Amino acid sequence: MKVHLENLKFYGYHGVAPEENILGQRFIINFTFETLSENDIKISELADTVDYTKVYAIIKHIIEDHKFQLLESCANMILDEVMATFPTIISSIVKIKKPSVPINGIMDGVELEMERKR
Repeated sequence: MKVHLENLKFYGYHGVAPEENILGQRFIINFTFETLSENDIKISELADTVDYTKVYAIIKHIIEDHKFQLLESCANMILDEVMATFPTIISSIVKIKKPSVPINGIMDGVELEMERKR
């Protein structure tokens, strides 16, 4: 089974530029996780599966309560925490989009994608 949490929006203070750490900005997160498909037939209640509201809470806590200079560090923490909390997850992918990048140019933002597998 794959579960997709799409376009989660948070406000955080991440970046190399000092202004990013003072003013903060919006971040858009997409997170996908996968469990073993042979376990799907056994799911009949919340305790039998991964509670995606708890996955959301982990991501929210990391984005809003920590400061990172690099999106890579943020992505690593998200993947590490989710995988450690939910041993039934066999793989996960996080995408972190930074729409307001301090680059002198026209763009919709920068997005980092990182994957973790067991």
